[in-house]
Amino acid sequence: MEEESPKKRNVRPAESSNLPLITLVVLVLIVLGLLFVGYEYIADDTTGSEELTNIVPDTTSSVTPLVTNTDPVLAEPERIDSSLVIDSSPATTTDEATEAAPAEVTEAPKPTPPAPKPAAKPADIGGASTTHTVKPGETFFGIASRYNLKPETLRSLNPDIEPTAIKSGVTRLNVRVKAVHTVGPGDVLRVVASKYGISKELLMQANGKSKDFAQRGEKLIIPFSDKK
Repeated sequence: MEEESPKKRNVRPAESSNLPLITLVVLVLIVLGLLFVGYEYIADDTTGSEELTNIVPDTTSSVTPLVTNTDPVLAEPERIDSSLVIDSSPATTTDEATEAAPAEVTEAPKPTPPAPKPAAKPADIGGASTTHTVKPGETFFGIASRYNLKPETLRSLNPDIEPTAIKSGVTRLNVRVKAVHTVGPGDVLRVVASKYGISKELLMQANGKSKDFAQRGEKLIIPFSDKK
């Protein structure tokens, strides 16, 4: 037997949640807040613009505008009496002026170069006079050293000869020596040198000898013991 009032199946329960209402209220509050903030922002901008428009320009500036005077009568500049001008520069005393002035630089006197010693004259040297013919390879200064003479002395003995222009076999130089010795029996170089108070080496140098030997009758040049 069928039931007279069959039971309803899958009946949806009635909704009793308030979530949609709460969500709506929250949205309304957010919108109102945004509107309030926008109004405050607009109000601040309006107030700032009113303050800017209320600023009065300062016409009492210390800068004096440049005025061009076109009147020929007034074009002449105003003359200022110099007697009324007060000198604002600080007074300078005599001591301060002396300190401010640059000190004069006194140049030290230049040392006077010593006067060159005059060349010895033949009469001051003494001894005997002889001649020397320039040989190949010899120089003016070498010849002076050979006879134990200073270059200045040899120049004074030959004033007309240029030291750099001497020629081998052609130029003959005047030479001053202590003596001229003729070799005799038993005269060896050592004995002759000792006789005139000079060294054997100096005697050999003056006579161009490389060996201790001299022939009888040979004339030996005796140079000065000290350079003249």
